[in-house]
Amino acid sequence: MKKAGFFVIGILVLLVVFDRVVMPFYISQGTTKTVPDVTGMQYEDAVNALHAAGFEAKKSYHVKYLPRVDANVVLSQIPEAGEQVKPQRNVYLVLNRQDRPMFSMPDFYGRPEADVRESLDRFEMTVDGVEFNTVTNPDEDGKVVSQSIPPATMVSFGSSVSLVVGRLELMEEVRRKAIVPDVLGMSLGQAERVIADAGLTIGQITYEYSSILASNTVISQNPAVSAALSPREEVDLTVTSSSD
Repeated sequence: MKKAGFFVIGILVLLVVFDRVVMPFYISQGTTKTVPDVTGMQYEDAVNALHAAGFEAKKSYHVKYLPRVDANVVLSQIPEAGEQVKPQRNVYLVLNRQDRPMFSMPDFYGRPEADVRESLDRFEMTVDGVEFNTVTNPDEDGKVVSQSIPPATMVSFGSSVSLVVGRLELMEEVRRKAIVPDVLGMSLGQAERVIADAGLTIGQITYEYSSILASNTVISQNPAVSAALSPREEVDLTVTSSSD
């Protein structure tokens, strides 16, 4: 009698287990869930949204670097939003590549400044500064005549470059200008005489210690050699000092 009772209880337990555990598991294997749309979300938010919907998130990367796109924003997803898939399915989240590729620096000589800025913008490059040099060739007016990074140099997205743009002046105006002489390597006294003879004046004098060059040797000048200035404008000099 006791054996029969245990047998009945065992059957009941099996039925409960089958009903509460086996059947739900079996049924769940045949059910599907709708993949939520997580594109445009921050990666962490997208992962949380997928977990809440019963899916697993896997990180993937776009085939190429996309300028000015946040590296933590979901660009696309696989499977796509709205698809019916099994629960716990992996959903691959595509992000922008974090490593900025290298590219060959273009030659901007002779191109209008506006066009050069537009080209640099495509590479996320910034213009660090623009200087203007007097030119007598009308074709160089408003055009880039020099750049701080030489053409064909390998640079990365986000680098900065300085430009020199030509500014046309008539020959009569150029003749009225004073041309900055080359005084590098001269003594301070000699440089002062040469600059005065060119119709210019000495501006700020900065001293830098040097254990190699003689004291009062000119090692830098601003503006640069051959710059066209108005008469009596100043030329700043950096000269050596024997004591630091």
